[in-house]
Amino acid sequence: MELIKLLGVLIVIVGFALKLDSILIIFLALITTGIVGGLGFEGLLETIGTNFVANRSMAIFIMILIVTGTLERNGLRESAADLIKKVKGATAGKLVCAYGVMRGFFGAFNVGFGGGVAGFVRPVLIPMAEGAIKNAGHEPKEEHMEEVKGMAAAMENITWFFFQVLFVGGSGGILVQTTLASLGYEVELIDLAAKEIPIALISLLVVCTYMMLKEKKQMKKYYGDKK
Repeated sequence: MELIKLLGVLIVIVGFALKLDSILIIFLALITTGIVGGLGFEGLLETIGTNFVANRSMAIFIMILIVTGTLERNGLRESAADLIKKVKGATAGKLVCAYGVMRGFFGAFNVGFGGGVAGFVRPVLIPMAEGAIKNAGHEPKEEHMEEVKGMAAAMENITWFFFQVLFVGGSGGILVQTTLASLGYEVELIDLAAKEIPIALISLLVVCTYMMLKEKKQMKKYYGDKK
């Protein structure tokens, strides 16, 4: 009987394997886990409400979802794809790298640029990458686009990880400072940020180089492009 409580995990695995709507999968898994776990529907709603009030920042995430969904419904993806068609020489790899530069810049000020994967990568960057591939005279293949999505998500995570520590007073810097203090090393946040700058820049350079090389390999693999 204890295994039935893992039914929500099974729903997530099957749902993502079948490439169903991710938000729908998560909500179904949430409701199922709450019911089979003994909370019941009322208990589930009460738990969600309590945690929502305790974590008001979730409201920002919900607002991003609503705004992004509304924009997508009104042609955001199509507009992004049409825009990139006007830019000569744009490629999926270059777009991912350009996003990484912007993400790193905003991350250094602890600003979540465009809502990250859900608010910018999925509705804007990916359609622009599709448009760039079409500009090169190819019809984007599903397998290729899945790899581009992975590249974009990786760029999001890497740039945020390394650049958000540059913000003095951010959670990342404070974590490092307190960890070092517990080991007997007293350091100032501004000194930590200064030491992190070259590391962040090197990480961006390395990941952009990797993305560009990977893109060339993908174009050759999926479309026989030898450029």
